[in-house]
Amino acid sequence: MVTLDALLIAVSIYSRIKNALDLSTSLDTINRNKSWSFTDGAGLDQADVVWSDERTLGASGDENLDLSGVLTDAFGTVITFARIKAIYLEADSANTNDVWLGGAAANIFATPFAGGSGVVSIPPNGMLFMVAPGATAWVVTAGTADQLRVRNSGAGTSVKYRIVLVGSLT
Repeated sequence: MVTLDALLIAVSIYSRIKNALDLSTSLDTINRNKSWSFTDGAGLDQADVVWSDERTLGASGDENLDLSGVLTDAFGTVITFARIKAIYLEADSANTNDVWLGGAAANIFATPFAGGSGVVSIPPNGMLFMVAPGATAWVVTAGTADQLRVRNSGAGTSVKYRIVLVGSLT
């Protein structure tokens, strides 16, 4: 039986801007650190499955990632997400086009995307990171709300992206 051994997600933002004045220099500093530590399970701050991949989409191409019973983990086990706790998508720096996330045509996994109407555009070398660590997180419903679309924003060139999905099976 596969169990989540360890999962730590961390984000850090540090910024310092200054303005040199005649008699002094004023500074404004932002220092934000946020981390989530997940244990094995399906409740608050828990997850029991992590799926990741590096994928390429052809020019103007798209794909629907079926979150319920099609993706396989590193051990070849089919994953049926019940809830998504975190989404990380990184667009490759060599891309010419943006990578779009969200907006599947049918059976859309809509909860993090404003009921399905939202699409997030990730530019080359950009990333998207979303976390819902609660027990309910973002619900996946097999057959009606389980398709996460990833799309190449334009024609002419392919796009490469890396994606990590963290979730629970119940």
